Amino acid sequence: MGYRISGPFYVGCYRFTLPNTCPPLTPPSALINTVPAFQMGDDNKTYTVDEALISMGFGKFQGLILAYAGMGWISEAMEMMLLSFVGPAVQSAWGLSSHEESFITSAVFAGMLVGAYSWGIVSDRYGRRKGFLTTAFITSVAGFLSAFAPNYNSLIILRCLVGVGLGGGPVLSSWFLEFIPAPSRGTWMVIFSAFWTVGTIFEASLAWVIMPKLGWRWLLVVSSLPSSMLLLFYNVVPESPRYLCMKGRTTEAFHLLERVARVNRTKLPPGRLVSDHNMGNAIPMENTVLLSVEDHEADEVEVKPETEGSSVLVLLSPKLLKSTLLLWMVFFGNAFSYYGLVLLTSQLSNRHKKCAPNGLALEKSHNANLYRDVFITSLAEVPGLLLSAATVDRIGRKLSMSSMFFLCFFCLLPLLHHQPELLTTSFLFVARICITGTFTIVYIYAPEIYPTSVRTTGVGVASSVGRIGGMLCPLVAVGLMHACRQTMSIVLFEIVVFLSGLCVTFFPLETSGRELTDTLSSPK
Repeated sequence: MGYRISGPFYVGCYRFTLPNTCPPLTPPSALINTVPAFQMGDDNKTYTVDEALISMGFGKFQGLILAYAGMGWISEAMEMMLLSFVGPAVQSAWGLSSHEESFITSAVFAGMLVGAYSWGIVSDRYGRRKGFLTTAFITSVAGFLSAFAPNYNSLIILRCLVGVGLGGGPVLSSWFLEFIPAPSRGTWMVIFSAFWTVGTIFEASLAWVIMPKLGWRWLLVVSSLPSSMLLLFYNVVPESPRYLCMKGRTTEAFHLLERVARVNRTKLPPGRLVSDHNMGNAIPMENTVLLSVEDHEADEVEVKPETEGSSVLVLLSPKLLKSTLLLWMVFFGNAFSYYGLVLLTSQLSNRHKKCAPNGLALEKSHNANLYRDVFITSLAEVPGLLLSAATVDRIGRKLSMSSMFFLCFFCLLPLLHHQPELLTTSFLFVARICITGTFTIVYIYAPEIYPTSVRTTGVGVASSVGRIGGMLCPLVAVGLMHACRQTMSIVLFEIVVFLSGLCVTFFPLETSGRELTDTLSSPK
């Protein structure tokens, strides 16, 4: 068996000479993180993207990636939060019914349902960069044009297009995830989720300042600006190294990792870069069982469907079916509960005013409190993120999520009956903490259970199912509130939250500290 030395390709800008006393081959069982410098050109060693990222650590390069992805997350949060303000304002300005008001929100979620599914497939097939470039363009343009909508129908169409663009949010989260070293993945994904909280608080602040003086159209204009920022810096944004490896573009992935090492002032591991599903080409250890030709061909057949368009079917394959179905239910429950709490905040805290006989006379006072109430409950996302960061890696994804779901369930129970306004706001505050935590962690967990070949498709489809929950929640938050059926709406939320927590307990995998894989046939 012979091996070719590829020289500078493996040693970058460094040149090393092997001493005569050094054996020609280095066993794969040799030291991994403490390999002498003179072995950096040894072709017998291999490493994966995960091993390279662990070796280099989280540095300045990942910090720049975080800033870019975080801007996209801020943009999505702002576009979602403004639904709490635009709906009531447009209803008052155009004399809409409660059904027409709720449909403004539902139209956005309908667009997100289509977008989340579509952009996941696009980014898995054509690259993460092309996926979020298109979504940023659609979101910024449609969001800006929404401010000039002359009538209700045009506003619905434009907000639906905004939703199509917002559906690409999971592409950004998966892209950022693929640059993070496995041991600190949970913590950094929580930090990434903090940008969503920044967006919600910032949007609530903007609404408080802009809406009373300038109106809802100006709020739409200002809220569309963060999406435009993604377009300005797009040319310097790199492709995911895991995606490049999965597509067989290992040389490009190697040069990108070299760039990461240079910016972080670290070094790549010795040897040559391989993809997870190409590990069979590495030098076998003494106790490695070699595959027969038939086995190898069978393995290739298994990988092929994941890379040629049937990625949605892969999500429902025997290996992923249970995880996929449970994940869909959790995404549905998360979206229904989160956006429901956002939309219900002012109604629940003012239920005695809203359903009083003179409720119409008190409508102006109710609207005046809307910005304050939404701003206060939005602050609950800060401790929600801190709670996620403290638990996601220490006690695991599953236990963190299930505990928060059940705590949210108990916080909503007292709201089945009328409570003083201060107590109602307190219960809503704690419930928002919990649901923020579950939303944060499920966006960490979902990309981790899928291989690179279908990662954004898997997260995108799950997010689409979540958007169905987002579409339905305005019918409860707005419809039932206007009908003064608050108890019925709380019961429905309680059922959704409890079932979501139950689904989490049945997840088959705990992904904390687990390396990402490229294909279903990759080693777990």
